[in-house]
Amino acid sequence: MKILIVEDESKTIHYLRRGLGEQGYSVDYAADGEDGLHLAQTGDYDAIILDVMLPRLDGVSLLAALRAERDTPVIMLTARDSVDDRLRGLGAGADDYLVKPFSFLELVARLQAVLRRGRGQEVTQVRIADLHVDLIARRATRGRRRLNLTAKEFALLALLARRQSQIISKTVITELVWDINFDTNTNVVEVAVKRLRAKLDGAGEVKLLHTVRGMGYVLEPREEAAA
Repeated sequence: MKILIVEDESKTIHYLRRGLGEQGYSVDYAADGEDGLHLAQTGDYDAIILDVMLPRLDGVSLLAALRAERDTPVIMLTARDSVDDRLRGLGAGADDYLVKPFSFLELVARLQAVLRRGRGQEVTQVRIADLHVDLIARRATRGRRRLNLTAKEFALLALLARRQSQIISKTVITELVWDINFDTNTNVVEVAVKRLRAKLDGAGEVKLLHTVRGMGYVLEPREEAAA
């Protein structure tokens, strides 16, 4: 999932980017309202974390302009805990509101809640053979076995699970999971796939994660991996 942060405090941006990255989110950011509005209007984001007090264009005005075009879920942040401020933000179309300083765990919980509401009928649970992937709770199990995955391993599994039985190229994976949109000649995908396969496909289990040489990777039940 891809998140946009619009915030002018560098410490807050760093804190949120690091924390959300560790949770497996891909994060973009803007340090002023005009740049934030441009990204929000042109980018494909699952949710936006938006500060109220911003240079060039304040958060409420940004949100009002955005709501004329898109319904991307928005959590607003403010340093002022007044009813009028909250009403202005919610009236402009915010989905939730947090007052600084806030708990990161609370932000993640609220983010998951607005994502769940915003997705409506979109699939949030995927089952492939005896594999169950909960895309919101970020939990995966194989039979009765809980898969202990890192954030990137889960992001990779989620991508493959959403597109089960489709071959996903290395280029697509590097862009969507690692936010790399150019050829770096890195083997990060191969390493991640190897680690994910070791955790996913146990001895005696039907193999799910397969390499299709020259094309990419696919998640589907097979007795034998692709040649």
